[in-house]
Amino acid sequence: MKRIGLITAAVFILAGASCGKTPYVENADNPDTVVEENPDDNPFKKMELDTRSEAIVELGKTFAFDFIRRVNDVQEESFIVSPLSMQFLLGMILDGAQGETADEICRVLGYEAGDIQAANEFASTMLEQLPAMDKTTALSIGNAVFVNQSYSILDSYRSCVVQYYDAEVSNLDFADSERAAGKINQWCYDRTNGLIDHVLDQVDPAILAFLMNAVYFKGQWKNKFPAETTAQERFVDENGHESTVPMMKNDASFLYQENDGFRAIRLPYGNGAYQMTVILPKTGKTLKDAVSVLDARQWNDLNKSLSGCQVDVWLPKFETKSHLNLNQLLIEMGMPSAFDEMRADFSAMSSVYPLFFSLVMQDAVIKVDEEGTEAAAVSTGTAATSVPERHTFHADHPFLYLITESSTGAILFAGKFTK
Repeated sequence: MKRIGLITAAVFILAGASCGKTPYVENADNPDTVVEENPDDNPFKKMELDTRSEAIVELGKTFAFDFIRRVNDVQEESFIVSPLSMQFLLGMILDGAQGETADEICRVLGYEAGDIQAANEFASTMLEQLPAMDKTTALSIGNAVFVNQSYSILDSYRSCVVQYYDAEVSNLDFADSERAAGKINQWCYDRTNGLIDHVLDQVDPAILAFLMNAVYFKGQWKNKFPAETTAQERFVDENGHESTVPMMKNDASFLYQENDGFRAIRLPYGNGAYQMTVILPKTGKTLKDAVSVLDARQWNDLNKSLSGCQVDVWLPKFETKSHLNLNQLLIEMGMPSAFDEMRADFSAMSSVYPLFFSLVMQDAVIKVDEEGTEAAAVSTGTAATSVPERHTFHADHPFLYLITESSTGAILFAGKFTK
C-alpha cells in the first residue's frame, strides 16, 4: 500500500514591543490592543504545576540542551531555534504514533516510553498558564491540523489534539494547491500578528495533513538600553577576525554569575516572568566549550547561583536568520523510524493510510534592539505520509542566548550570535 504524506510545521514568533510607554497586551489574540501598565496589577507569580508536569519540564530541559548542542555542532554561523515549539510539535506527532515509533519520540523528548498522557497534560497546562504570566508581555501559542479532504484522520486523534493542544482541525482540498496553501499561510499570518505570512507556495495532493504550531511573543526589556549610548564597537569571532557591530550599552543591576568557562547575565522582560540569559565564553574558551557542558543539571545550578550585581553590559544590536533541515538531527537524537517508510507507525492518526515523515525544517529570524526582542520562525516537517560588586559583561565575541520562563526554567527560544 502506498504511504501517504504528512507535513508538520512549527511557527514561532518572538517580538519586541513598540517604543514609547510600556504597554501590555490585554488580548493576546489582538496584540495591537494595549493599555498602560499598572505595576501593582502585574505581580510575578510562579507557574502552578502538578508533580508530573514539573517532571516533564525538567525532562524538557534535557531535550532542549541536547537539541541546542546538536544544532550548534552543525551550524557555524548564528542561528535561532525554539525547543518549546519543537516539544509542542513532537507532542502532537506523538499522539498519532504507536509502537516503536512512539517509544522513540518519547525517548527523544526525554520521556519514558508510553508517557503520552503526561506529555499531553503538560502541553495543556503550558497552553493555559504561559500567556498569563506577564501582562506586559504578549504570548500566545496556537496549534492546527489541516487535513487533506481526500483522506481522513481518526476521530480519536482529532479529539486528542483538540482537547490537549486546543488545535484547530479543518479539512482542505489539497487538489486545489494554491488555495490550500493560501489558507495555511493565512493561519500563520493570523497567529503571528502578520510577522510570518508565507510558509508554502503549494501543497502536494499526496500529503495527508499539515500539523502546525505557532508561538507569538512580544515584550520589552525591564531595563531598556538607552538608544543614545549605542555605538559601533569591535567584535572578534572565534577565528580572530575583527569587525564592528552596533553595541547597545547599559549599566544597571542584573543577575550575574561566572565560572571557569563562561560568564552569564540575565536580562528580564516585563515583570520578570520571561528573561534572556546570555552566556559568554571566557578568554581561551569557545562557544562550543560552553555549550558542550550545558545540560539540565548545570542549567538548574546556574539559575540558583546567579546573584544581583552592578554590571556594565554591552550587547550587540543584531538580527539573525536561520534555515535548518532537522531530519538527520532528529534521527540522530533517536527517532529514525518516524522517517522510515517501512517502519513508521502513525496508526493512531490513521488506521487506513500508512504514514511517515520525509522532512522537518525550521526557518527563524530574531531581532534584538534597545527596546526588546523581535523574532519570527517557521519550522516545517514533511512526512510522506542590591549592588555588592561590579562586573563587566561585554559581549564582543560569539555568545549563546536562551529565552526562558522564570519559575520553571522552561526554554522557549535559544540561539547563537557569531556576527
